[in-house]
Amino acid sequence: MKEITITTQFSVFDSVQELPTDIQDLMQQAVAIRKNAYAPYSLFRVGVALVLDNGKIVLGSNQENAAYPSGLCAERVAIFQAGAIYPEAKILKMAITAASDNNKTTTPIPPCGSCRQSIAEYEIKQNTPIEIYFMGEIGAIYKSASLKNLLPFMFDKNFL
Repeated sequence: MKEITITTQFSVFDSVQELPTDIQDLMQQAVAIRKNAYAPYSLFRVGVALVLDNGKIVLGSNQENAAYPSGLCAERVAIFQAGAIYPEAKILKMAITAASDNNKTTTPIPPCGSCRQSIAEYEIKQNTPIEIYFMGEIGAIYKSASLKNLLPFMFDKNFL
């Protein structure tokens, strides 16, 4: 038997004010769109803002459905919308924020597994990493230079 060690690296910002100006704006848009989430079941609202290489910003919020799992997470709403409207554009950066109606989220909330796989698909398709910034409602923001930090063993088309 052999063992392998996998390390990942994240940058940590203590507040939105510490972020670069362009990311502050992106995160503010994610916070604003989070309010449009349709989350009557989980009461957990997520907002995402993507910036594309053509300069366009694409937004998404989670959209739930009583027929689980028919709803869609905010990350996939934004990514799939970007892919549908701007199929040749690359996603450069992604800002994610999550808040609960039940309690204040003070720790960074990363994308779920399904969203990680969808982000991986686009990173592989565009052959460039996507910077991912994620936070709760308030508090620290984590930055990952690539989805590979969140999903080191990615499943992609090469396995098919």
